[in-house]
Amino acid sequence: QVHLVESGGGLVQAGGSLRLSCAASGRTHSTYQMGWFRQAPGKDREFVGRITWIGGSIYYGDSVKGRFTISKDNAKSMVYLQLNNLEPEDTAIYFCAATRTVAGDTWDYWGQGTQVTVSS
Repeated sequence: QVHLVESGGGLVQAGGSLRLSCAASGRTHSTYQMGWFRQAPGKDREFVGRITWIGGSIYYGDSVKGRFTISKDNAKSMVYLQLNNLEPEDTAIYFCAATRTVAGDTWDYWGQGTQVTVSS
């Protein structure tokens, strides 16, 4: 099992920044990569980005390219999501997830989420 805990969410004005953290524990060595997702009220869950533990390959969703940055710290089993130039449309619950797959088409473990609210 892998346990994921997100933190760092909050209320921020449009144009501001936040840094989300995801602490992974348990059998993290069994996972290939980590991902961030978000879900706004009344909307489907949206892929934000993912990063591989080994090599640090990164992929972003189209809606956040150029504004959000994913990073990791293997020694601490931590993954981060830097959110810059935030817009009200970025308001959502942000989830951290882990997968054993290379393609990232299925995700095995999820955190409880952290709320990000962007005011206009």
